[in-house]
Parts: sequence; C-alpha cells; structure tokens
Amino acid sequence: MKDTIYQIYPKAKYQHCCVHVSRNIAHKVRVKDRKEICDDFKAVYQASSKEEANTFLGSMIEKWQKTYPKVTQSLIKNQDLLTFYEFPPGIRRSIYSTNLIESFNKQIKKYSHRKEQFQNEESMERFLVLSFDTYNQKFLGCSHKGFQQAEGELEQMLSQPMEN
Repeated sequence: MKDTIYQIYPKAKYQHCCVHVSRNIAHKVRVKDRKEICDDFKAVYQASSKEEANTFLGSMIEKWQKTYPKVTQSLIKNQDLLTFYEFPPGIRRSIYSTNLIESFNKQIKKYSHRKEQFQNEESMERFLVLSFDTYNQKFLGCSHKGFQQAEGELEQMLSQPMEN
C-alpha cells in the first residue's frame, strides 16, 4: 500500500496510526504489563519533539527488550512511527492517529450497507463520488483543529522540492 501511495502521491508522508500500534502492543503483552507498557508508548507519541520522542522510545525499548523482544523489534523496524513530528505542533494530535479517515470510512460503510449491492462498477463509483461530495460539502467551511493556524507552514512544506 505504501508503494502505491508514493506512486500516486510522491510527496506523501506515511504515518502508522499510533493508537493502532498501541493496541497491537497491548495484545502482545501480559495483562499485568499492559498499562505500564502502553503508558510508556503514550509518552513517545505525546512528546513535545521528535528528539524527545526518540529518547522515550529508546528508553521504552531498553526497558522492555528482554521481556518482549518481538514487540520492541517491531518498534525498532517501524520507520513510519514518528512521521507526524515533521508537521507543525498544532496538528500533530490530529494526524498521529487515523481517527479522521476512520470516521469517514465508517460513514461510507454505513450508507453502502443500505444498498446491499451495486448493479455495476459505475453505480458504485457514482455512489462513492456522491458520498465524497456530500462529506466535502458538509465540512466545506470547517477546518480541523489546528489546521487553519498551520496552513501557511503546511503550504510551505508541500511546495518545497522532494527530498530523496
């Protein structure tokens, strides 16, 4: 999926949902350790800077490496865990999880279940385009928390040449 995204949107930044990573961690550890390890991970994605987050992540990995080597290895290998720190602080809370898109997907699912099936691919495309348009019209004048203040910085980021 990541490769396809980069083919279509070469300037895209890929971010794993921290909430889902946290849930995955919780499912792979003993019940007695869940709260502590999840709190340690929460400190990582709620840090004020990427450097601080890396420090917390390093401490977490060091602390849990012997007890949960697979969990810590997956965190070490995950290059897309802290991408959101490349963005302005005001919007980080909105983009470290996939809540925005999950909410939209839930709406699409809810309305498509009413249809049960589509006659053909064209009717499905019309349904999706209408759903996207309705959603966009609903939130046309709205700006998600922090995005309006970060608009200038985001435009500047996105207008810069790509880094290799």
